[in-house]
Amino acid sequence: QVQLVESGGGLVQPGGSLSLSCAASGFPFSSSAMSWYHQGPGKERELVAAITSAGDSPNYADSVKGRFTVSRDNARNMVYLQMNNLKPEDTAVYYCHTLLREGWGLKHYWGQGTQVTVSS
Repeated sequence: QVQLVESGGGLVQPGGSLSLSCAASGFPFSSSAMSWYHQGPGKERELVAAITSAGDSPNYADSVKGRFTVSRDNARNMVYLQMNNLKPEDTAVYYCHTLLREGWGLKHYWGQGTQVTVSS
């Protein structure tokens, strides 16, 4: 079955960096777009970054442009999120996500999430 497993979260001071990883399995990873979402305390889940199946044309939320970089390794079924110059408002649970065709429709798949806390 589809599995998305995030890792790499933690506590970091403002201005610091973290690198998140997502291990994917159970679906044709190299032909699937992937994305990262986050959900802060009391907030809705929102898109942070997305990357095409080929790894080109990444898209970012305005709040993270210039600070975050999404990448993928199709040989290893991995997607990454490098987060630099972190700010307290980046504190959230970060989720790996993909959208797959199932039957006549589409189904969202999420990882379990990894907590990122930015605090001094």
